[in-house]
Parts: sequence; structure tokens; C-alpha cells
Amino acid sequence: MAGREWVLHVDLDQFIAAVEVSRRPELRGKPVVVGGTGDPSERAVVATASYEAREFGIRSGMPLRTAAKRCPDAIFLATDAPAYQEVSDRVMATLREFPVVVEVLGWDEAFLGVTTADPEALAADIRREVADETGLSCSVGIGDNKLRAKLATGFAKPAGIFRLVQDNWWEVMAEEPTDALWGIGSKTTKKLAEAGYHTVLELAGADPADLAARFGPKLGPWYRILAGGLGDAEVTATPYVARSRSRETTFQQNITDPEVMSAEIAALAKRVSEDVAEEGRPAARVAVKVRFAPFQTHTHSMTLPARTSDPAEIEKAALAVLGMFDLGRPVRLLGVRAEFLSAAERSASP
Repeated sequence: MAGREWVLHVDLDQFIAAVEVSRRPELRGKPVVVGGTGDPSERAVVATASYEAREFGIRSGMPLRTAAKRCPDAIFLATDAPAYQEVSDRVMATLREFPVVVEVLGWDEAFLGVTTADPEALAADIRREVADETGLSCSVGIGDNKLRAKLATGFAKPAGIFRLVQDNWWEVMAEEPTDALWGIGSKTTKKLAEAGYHTVLELAGADPADLAARFGPKLGPWYRILAGGLGDAEVTATPYVARSRSRETTFQQNITDPEVMSAEIAALAKRVSEDVAEEGRPAARVAVKVRFAPFQTHTHSMTLPARTSDPAEIEKAALAVLGMFDLGRPVRLLGVRAEFLSAAERSASP
């Protein structure tokens, strides 16, 4: 059977929480909330919550203080953007191994443009490969445009696959509330309800002139188009630019001698320096990862005085960062990461 064009939406399940649990397996199955510095008394918001925490009504964007009231036993962790970016890069690199066009939407999601006769089989392969390469679970929505693929992922979660296309659009979406549509938030939903449009089907049957009068000549009719499941089907490849290069070593037996650790960090820094030279861009920051036994991972980093590709400078920085750790415990893994300036940082730098 000949293949046809599809849009797949890959969304990593509870991404930030999942990364944290992978670093601290003892947290698996517990209510985990990530946000700010991890202090629920500070004025910061939830970046993400594990499924166990969500059962208490904790959601992204909620004040940490509110989350603590809803679940006093929740485990609060600080956000670690570099760690999430590193894992995200690995996921996106895994997706690019497939015969697809990858359009990255953020750390935890991407659209894929594909031509296949069996999108479900491809989605299953993607889920399996992401799990094998990163240990993370993802859900995959299958659609005939971006809107439907994105919405399909909501029905696929957690850890599933769902197809939403023109053929089953009304069966699935007709009685859903209008905020089920991608692009319509709670405030707009309230205004639509006040106008008599409570469901997707009601909104799809609305008078365009009435919507234009209430919500503006562009937004009003656009809401009706969304309700019909219509949208862009073109997936545009996002150029891949490595944000860092890293090397790490897991030891068969835990090491305790600081001199041995320093020698390992120096060796890793040398390999990273070779990667930096191959990348053709100087490093701006150097980070060191230490995983203590049994499984506690910590990362420290420093910004270099000046961007460099000099192996001696990268090694010097890595050893300096290693000195930031309390190395009084057995170590099972060491890693060194050289980070490059982002596009925004490059454009802002003199």
C-alpha cells in the first residue's frame, strides 16, 4: 500500500519530572514538583509536576506555595535547565535518525512530517527508540495537520498513540469544551460560553459574522476554523545546532580517591576539547557532573573568562569545577560538558 503524508506530534511525558526521576530513581512513584530553587516558600511557580503530584491538582504555572498546600508531602526540586536541554537534545537527535522532517517546538515536543502507509507502526518505533536511547516515555499524536496531531497527543497520554483526522474529528471532538482546542485558553472559553458556544460542535456552527463582531475580524472567524479541525500541515525542519558537547564515564566499581577523580576529569576534558575543536565553535561554559553512589547526581558549572577551544583551558576549568564538589562519598559516574553560546547570546555579545 502506498504511503501518504502525515503529521506526528511527539510529546515527552511529564518531561522535566521524568528527567529528575531518572537522576533520582528513589523518587519514582512519588509526588515530585519542580520549580524555582525548589523552596516551596519562595515566590515561584511550578515548572512541572509528576503524575502523582497532578493527582492533587498541581499544575504547571501554579504558585509553589499553592502546590505545597495541596500536597504537603510533595518533593520539591529546583529547575536545572542545562540538564533538561541536554536530554532534549538527545531526544531530538534520536528523532532525526528516522526518515522524517523534525520541527522542534520546545524541550519536550516536536512535529514530525512523515510519508508512510502505517503511521501507528512508525509511532511505536519512535516511542521504543526514544525509551531505549533516553529512558524517557513519550506519547505520539497522529494527524493530517498540525492541529489534529497536537490534539491527538492529549488523547494518547500517557505513553500512548492516538490518531485524530478528518474522518473521526466529530466523533472525538464534537462534545469537547472549546478549551480543548489548541489556541483557545480559559479566558476565551469563558467569553465563548457567554456567547452561547460551549462545545467544539457549537463553535464550528457559529455565525462567522457574530464571532467577528464579538472577538474581532481575524480572531473570531479563526476560532470557527479551529473548531472544524482545519490547520497547517507543513512541517518545517528546525536546523540542529549542538548546544554542548559532553563526555562521561560510568565506573564498574565506585571510586573514592580524589586524585583518581581528577585524572578521570582531565581525560574527559581532553575528549571534550577534541569534540569542541570538531564543532568549530569555542566553548563558553564548562560543567562537571558527578553521580554519587547509589544514585545522586549533581552538576556544577562555570562561565569561562573568554570563549575558548584551548584544551588546557577547558581542562583547567573542569578541574576547578570538580573542586566545587564535596567528594567525601563514593562516585559511580563523572562527566564533563562544554557549552556553547546560544544564538541569542551570540547576537547579544560584543
